[in-house]
Amino acid sequence: MALLPRRRRRAPEIVAAVDLGSNSFHMVVARQEQGALKVLDRIKEMVRLAAGLEADDSLATDAVERAIACLERFGQRVRELPRGSVRAVGTNTLRNAANAREFMQQAEQALGHPIEVVSGVEEARLVYLGVADGLADDGLRRLVVDIGGGSTELIIGASHEPRVMESLEMGCVSLSRRFFANGKFDKASVEKARRAVLQELEPVERRYRRAGWEQAVGTSGTIRAVQSVISSQGWSEGPITADGLAQTVKAVLKAGSVKKLDLKGLGSDRAPVFIGGVLVLEGVFRSLDIDAMEVSEGALREGLLYDLLGRFTAEDIRDRSVAALAKRYHVDDEQAAHVQATAFDCLAQVAETWGLDQDMEQWLSWAAQLHEIGLDIAHSQYHKHGEYIARNADMAGFSQRDQMILSTLIRTHRRKLNRNLFKELPDSLQQPVSRLAILLRLAVVLHRGRPQDGVPPFDLALGSDGESLSLALDADWYEAHPLVQADLEEEARYLKGLDVELEFGPPE
Repeated sequence: MALLPRRRRRAPEIVAAVDLGSNSFHMVVARQEQGALKVLDRIKEMVRLAAGLEADDSLATDAVERAIACLERFGQRVRELPRGSVRAVGTNTLRNAANAREFMQQAEQALGHPIEVVSGVEEARLVYLGVADGLADDGLRRLVVDIGGGSTELIIGASHEPRVMESLEMGCVSLSRRFFANGKFDKASVEKARRAVLQELEPVERRYRRAGWEQAVGTSGTIRAVQSVISSQGWSEGPITADGLAQTVKAVLKAGSVKKLDLKGLGSDRAPVFIGGVLVLEGVFRSLDIDAMEVSEGALREGLLYDLLGRFTAEDIRDRSVAALAKRYHVDDEQAAHVQATAFDCLAQVAETWGLDQDMEQWLSWAAQLHEIGLDIAHSQYHKHGEYIARNADMAGFSQRDQMILSTLIRTHRRKLNRNLFKELPDSLQQPVSRLAILLRLAVVLHRGRPQDGVPPFDLALGSDGESLSLALDADWYEAHPLVQADLEEEARYLKGLDVELEFGPPE
């Protein structure tokens, strides 16, 4: 039995991407025209979110206020766009902020659309997509470098396929704060910063050199600023050369402080963190022996747009990630397909009353496909093993919240059910995800014995309270499967953990 295709939303005419970076926030709005994207609007604001991290890794009040004010302005432009047409992501600072969850609630309200936090590897993948789309598809193997406020992404790929991806914990803001917090840079502090950069690069240096590339491409604010300075000073035209970068570093160190940093081509908003960004780029050039680097206009937000459009077609990278994980952990495809089909039958009968839409359908589909991945580790507690895999694996296209939803469904598809298992999810998702878990559990129970003949049509009805469930099964099939009766009796006890009453049996 093959997996059922899931329904997809119709692609919107206008889409938008919002990048909540550690240094600046970006938004791009575009329209689809003849298979291509035409940019309608670009907005960038220096928010300096990473600079607002306190000693305890919480975002300071003033940083939160700057960010929310920016997102409210962005929201004025995109709030009226339909759901699903805007993809907004947070990066390094929101990955690390202790109060990220509280901030995200305010941020989503200000923007008017959901905001996800992506892993470093997912950020790298999206950066590569944005860069690759703006370059000729000439088959060259490329090294792409993105120096952000809190992290640096290194990607090697060809065409539109990233092959090697890393996200390193260093960026223009974090390095500037760590070594030059007073706005001054002397020989000793600069050498300490250089060593720190090379130490961060050391674990990946050999891997990247062995992988090799034919073209180096840089993107985002720091690298564009370096190119602007080199070009304005007349040190090089076009690509960033190793010599031009060396002269830039020399000029920055000669200034000795942010106040005295006065270079043609360097904007005042970039100056406070330029020293950190320049030293990261210098370290990348040295570690990976780069002679010259092209500069791309494409970046994370362009990658977000193209990835978003793929979600409305069969090119959704998340489907490929789920299939790859299922293959890696030797999932029984036939059993997964049976469970998915029955879960879809359950969903169709209660979706309207329970308010479960197409987005919820996709989560049910992915969870059905992966609910048994933990079996590859051990049968005992395999739902917990599966939860760990889904939460921690690198899954292209999935944000941290996405993987939390998926891992929660895998964890709760069997055994004891406690509402506290859903408490880590955002408030708005706790009820719908718990309801998906109930539907997945029923599908798993009905297929626990792996019946070769499948499950005949059944009726699933909600009680007048909208919570209790009544499952009416084919009488002959029900009588022929006494173990299913025992399993449903046990499941009825488990569902009481969510205050759900389950009645079952043949039709009266």
